[in-house]
Amino acid sequence: MRFHFTLALQALWTAVCQAAMQHYPAAWGHYDVCKSQIYTDEGLTWDYMACQPEATDMTHYLKVTLDPPNITCGDPPETYCALENPYMCNNECDASTDELAHPPELMFDIEGRNPTTFWQSTSWKKYPKALLVNLTLSWNKTIELTDDIVLTFESGRPEQMVLEKSLDYGRTWQPYQFYATDCLDAFTMEPKTVQDLTQHTLLDIICTEDYSRGYVWKNDKTVRFEIKERFALFAGPRLHNMASLYGQLDTTKNLRDFFTITDLRIRLLRPATGATMVDETNLSRYFYAISDIKVQGRCKCNLHAISCVYDKDKLGCECEHNTTGPDCGRCKRNYQGRAWSAGSYLPIPKGTANICIPNNIGPVIRPNVSSLGVANRKEARVCDNELLRCQNGGVCVNNVRCNCPATYSGLLCEKPRCSSELGGCGGPGSGQAPLTPPSALRLLLLLGSVLLGEAAVL
Repeated sequence: MRFHFTLALQALWTAVCQAAMQHYPAAWGHYDVCKSQIYTDEGLTWDYMACQPEATDMTHYLKVTLDPPNITCGDPPETYCALENPYMCNNECDASTDELAHPPELMFDIEGRNPTTFWQSTSWKKYPKALLVNLTLSWNKTIELTDDIVLTFESGRPEQMVLEKSLDYGRTWQPYQFYATDCLDAFTMEPKTVQDLTQHTLLDIICTEDYSRGYVWKNDKTVRFEIKERFALFAGPRLHNMASLYGQLDTTKNLRDFFTITDLRIRLLRPATGATMVDETNLSRYFYAISDIKVQGRCKCNLHAISCVYDKDKLGCECEHNTTGPDCGRCKRNYQGRAWSAGSYLPIPKGTANICIPNNIGPVIRPNVSSLGVANRKEARVCDNELLRCQNGGVCVNNVRCNCPATYSGLLCEKPRCSSELGGCGGPGSGQAPLTPPSALRLLLLLGSVLLGEAAVL
């Protein structure tokens, strides 16, 4: 008995120390473990956690489509002039010759080659008819963006461009951001930058003039859609407070969907001209050329998987927690004892797994508290022990769920409903005081009293 009690106190102290360190970024974790084994009186059992794949370069797994299909240069061969020097016309594009071809796959090859490799469009030979190109990047899988989208242009950045996203595999599209040298003239929108956004306006679609300057800025080749600066509105300038961001992503579906895509579309509407007037005598100076596209993200697996495999030209999550499907979006057969639910980032750092449970699991057995302070669960439920009680006035119903008051939601009524709004519950009119997690001392006293009671019984 003393051995178990000593072991329990050691485990308890470790848990308290970990809780006390949660304000450090390293303690938040990356949700890179779906389950781990823990000891109970009955032996080893599984402890389940929310989990997600590591972020990676998603351009390795996409399919690119161009519209119109024959917009790539080289068929027939064509000679181009430099935008900054109309008399330098020694650049040739010939699709039949590897050294002179500029196919779309060169937007995704290894950077740093000399000379630079790039995709190139035909020239603006049909001026004044607009030179329009749609570049569509498709993953046939839902992915979550984790870093800026970056496009690198080799012959001036376009003077007008739109970045669009789809969440339904290209059936419908929504704008992400507009780009122009003159937003009012091009799109009848006031020019803004990402620095103008706040927590409450983060989802606003803006037009920016930051990435469409004339060719006098020759070294300015990149066009960005700023993901990290939007994250920073919740997580701080250096993304140190990821707990705040995870909390917002967990409780605000519109925010989570904003950073989720199945496809991206780059609509090129007007190439760089380098001047106020187009030189109609030398239209071979005007074209689009892209040397690199960066899209960093991860497979969306609804916090039920840590790996995503690419097989037969298709991405798919390797699902845990008794879930299945491309996004782990449903329960496996014979594991539909309760409705499927996505995992949750909360509480930090392990989150909530929301595993699928077997069918016909049988009667609820109220679990004993083990010598480690962890519930022995043959048939585990939500609010069936002292450590998983409904919070904020919630009432436990049949040891299965918490019936929460109108102003709270969540598995244990731990989330104020106003947290579903962008910006959270910081406003004075929210009607709710901010939730404060129990202190380490309070947790120690609570678990210690449980352990002492168990020791007394033994």
